[in-house]
Amino acid sequence: MGEENFMTEEERIRRELEREEKEKRMNKVRKVAFIVFGGLFFLIILLSVLIYVFLPDPSPNWKAKVRKPVIYLYPEETTEVSVLLDFNGELTTTYPAYDNGWRVVAEPDGTLFDENGREYYCLYWEGESDIDFDMSEGFCVKGSETAAFLEEALAKLGLTRREANEFIVYWLPLMEGNEYNVISFQTDAYTENAKLIIDPQPDTLIRVFMAWYGSGKPVEIPEQSLAAPERTGFTVVEWGGSEIR
Repeated sequence: MGEENFMTEEERIRRELEREEKEKRMNKVRKVAFIVFGGLFFLIILLSVLIYVFLPDPSPNWKAKVRKPVIYLYPEETTEVSVLLDFNGELTTTYPAYDNGWRVVAEPDGTLFDENGREYYCLYWEGESDIDFDMSEGFCVKGSETAAFLEEALAKLGLTRREANEFIVYWLPLMEGNEYNVISFQTDAYTENAKLIIDPQPDTLIRVFMAWYGSGKPVEIPEQSLAAPERTGFTVVEWGGSEIR
């Protein structure tokens, strides 16, 4: 009976030692797993930071939506005006309807009348095109500062307060919620793909077209110089833009 009790106690001690040994092995496994998964997590975070910091924001070229170009006509006296648009793309919307051109009577204050006497304040069009926008120069602007930036930039580009107000009211809701906006006002890249043929020929032509895209971080871009001709005589003004997605 004593031998049986002794053997039972011996078995109990052996099992306790096995349990402790098993617990030690499990602790080692947990430590190794913690080190491995912790290292992987660190690598993932590091790669994410490197991608965020060093990869540039995309500014790709594709079929761009040319949004809301509007054309204002300011003759020195009441004048019949013909406006033709030679657009390298497809017109998607026009108002009034573009029927092989617009033919209107324009007043000095910019009021327009069609052949039926209907009144307009501008000529409007939109389209799609494979325009290769030039983003080599421009501005990187905080979303919260976009309105103030546009007010200053549009004044330099020759828009009146009313014209700039209409520009900003249209574009600001799309831009101010971004962390940053990368903006470039297009010249030849736009005008060569959307030519205006106006009769009589204007004395002053101002065309403001903004290509832009939102960014989650600041983007370094050489600053663009902005200027506009002085308004003299029969003046035609156009503004529009395209969001690069």
